[in-house]
Amino acid sequence: MYILEEQRYIHEDLERLEQGIADRVRDEPKHIRDRLNRDHEIAQLLDRIQNQSNDLLKIYYDENGSRAAEIQQLGTGDSFDEFYKQLGDIREHHARYPNEQAENSEQRYKQRPGGDASGPVATVVDSIFSGEEAFGRFFDLNTCYDSYLNLPNVKRHTYLQYLEHFDNFSPTYCGVKRGEKLTDQYFNYVGELAQYLEDFMRRTKPLEDAGKILSSFDEQFGTLWEKNEVEGWQTEPATNGAKTTQSSAESSWCKCCEKEFKNENVYNNHLTGRKHKKAEEQWKQRRQDSAIESGDAKSAVVSSLRLKERAVAEREYRVKRLASAMSTERSDTRVNVERKQGMTKREREQELENLYNESEKPRENAEDGEGDDGDDDDKIYNPLKVPLGWDGKPIPFWLYRLHGLGVEFPCEICGNYVYKGRRAFEKHFNEARHIYNLKCLGITNPALFRDITKMDEAQRLWEKIQREKKQSKMDEGSVVQMEDGEGNVMPEKVYYDLQKQGLL
Repeated sequence: MYILEEQRYIHEDLERLEQGIADRVRDEPKHIRDRLNRDHEIAQLLDRIQNQSNDLLKIYYDENGSRAAEIQQLGTGDSFDEFYKQLGDIREHHARYPNEQAENSEQRYKQRPGGDASGPVATVVDSIFSGEEAFGRFFDLNTCYDSYLNLPNVKRHTYLQYLEHFDNFSPTYCGVKRGEKLTDQYFNYVGELAQYLEDFMRRTKPLEDAGKILSSFDEQFGTLWEKNEVEGWQTEPATNGAKTTQSSAESSWCKCCEKEFKNENVYNNHLTGRKHKKAEEQWKQRRQDSAIESGDAKSAVVSSLRLKERAVAEREYRVKRLASAMSTERSDTRVNVERKQGMTKREREQELENLYNESEKPRENAEDGEGDDGDDDDKIYNPLKVPLGWDGKPIPFWLYRLHGLGVEFPCEICGNYVYKGRRAFEKHFNEARHIYNLKCLGITNPALFRDITKMDEAQRLWEKIQREKKQSKMDEGSVVQMEDGEGNVMPEKVYYDLQKQGLL
């Protein structure tokens, strides 16, 4: 292909790419699967634009001078000779390859119909997410959880607890001390966790520049590391002994064992124990390895140890930042796992099957020529009037019976509102509706009126409380006893009344 023709072709391709992106941005699919497919298509088109733009810049830079030579040849020579020469080359090419299929450039970046899944872009989401992830809605940290449980000296936590605190690397939670984190097993575990979160972000947010986000995390970590402010990895100045403690009026802290003692006698006995002496030797060794002598070069052992600490700390910091950036997916995962623990295996399989079927409904409707209103016309079979779950379908009947949702609890204070289930009934006493209606009855202390739903009962109880308060105030005056000159004992109030009347 000639240089100018290639330049014209790239310009045309860039315009068609921009039009293809505009067509996809204009639509907003309802299902998360279709939205992710659209975002991945746009990301691939953006990469194509970047590659084509780089090739176009190389043509304009014209480092070898071929473009300038072709322009000069067209400008100085006979333009028709050059035209017929190019036409002959084209005819020769088609004569050599007579069965070559011509590409329709107008359809190259057109949006495919909903039922067309022939291209790799249309089904990319089906292959990059597991069933547990539900097209990027939840985390699938089962593999990382197994690696965590295989760590030595680690605290045993349930999967739900792990989902809530997997970015907490303090010894208090995970049980792994700072010196034990330099092992290859722990290093691989943190790297596996960070890699999964990074890949999850790239898969669920293809239009965001993940590389720029991760580089910003690395820059922040480098700044904190230079300032010695990375949590859990600060280097402390050398001290005369390892028995340095942080003591207060209430507790004592053993720096060697990283343990707090509430009783000072227990702490003093701990200092003479064999376990403390062993930890003290290890503490001295770590301080000796991490000590920095001014004016002298660091030893190879100390620098190697510090590099290992930096590598582990960097991965831990990345996990913390990625977890905070995807806090919504993390909380949704905890709710989903807790919900699935109350389901049978068959119900979980049925739910997964329904998830895939829902993603295929819009495609079938698009092939049949139906609009988006077809999904709204589907009626849910619910003869028992069971409440709907998060997916818009009736919850299992055994769960309905377990929570007692068939039992109704009316509340007259809330305007005869009916609460279904004991849990909802007990919860509503702390809600704004019930508290506001109590204030309308003149009751300012709703904490004393739990399990009371009748208005007259609440008013009678409030009047009784007010009478008791008044009675207690009246009895306060009879606490102090006074004695007159004749030895008669009487309350203070009676004494002053008789004194004012001159009867004493």
